[in-house]
Amino acid sequence: MNDPKSAVDLETDPCPAGDDKCPNLSEVKRLTEEIKQLAALVQTDELTGLNNFRYFTQGLSLEMERTRRSGQPTCLIMCDLDHFKEINDLHGHEVGNVVLNHVAGLIEKTIRRLDIPCRYGGEEFALILPDTTLQQGARFANRLRLIIGNSPIKAGDLLLGIEASFGVDVYSRGDQLTEKEFVEKVDAYLYMAKQKGRNRVCHKKFNKREEADAEANVKIGKKA
Repeated sequence: MNDPKSAVDLETDPCPAGDDKCPNLSEVKRLTEEIKQLAALVQTDELTGLNNFRYFTQGLSLEMERTRRSGQPTCLIMCDLDHFKEINDLHGHEVGNVVLNHVAGLIEKTIRRLDIPCRYGGEEFALILPDTTLQQGARFANRLRLIIGNSPIKAGDLLLGIEASFGVDVYSRGDQLTEKEFVEKVDAYLYMAKQKGRNRVCHKKFNKREEADAEANVKIGKKA
């Protein structure tokens, strides 16, 4: 005599392991892929395809925690495109978007696979570089600065040159900074680069008084 419960179980139970043609398994795979795609959309900047601000805050927190455990430094680079507002004002936001996408592409081509490139907001980008010293981070930022400056952008009939300013610092084991304080510190070096004439890289080896002034200006929301 057949057991009705067994018949139901055969219809609803997952397919045997290794059966790639199983309808239930195909549905699970499809749903899993959709979840991954949705998660990527939540974490991705719609315009540039880089990680967005939300992902940046999560990634920085994780890397700083990793530094506290392993002792390997985490380098943070903040990059701001110089005179970007003038490009938007003169040529419109569509051209501005072309510029942002162009720079995002240069960043992706320049970083390592383990690095975390993000659009921080507006014309500002943030790069998290795990296992990277200040010297290595400053060297990388300067290399990226030169690449951006030597890569004119074609937008329709226009050929635009673009430059960028950078702030760099490193979080090391034993540092007492919060994520917010670390970002503010790097943003202060970025502000300093703007104040010194733009198109340059600034970090903590610069004059201490200039550093303090820059940090104060960042905290009150002043930007060059």
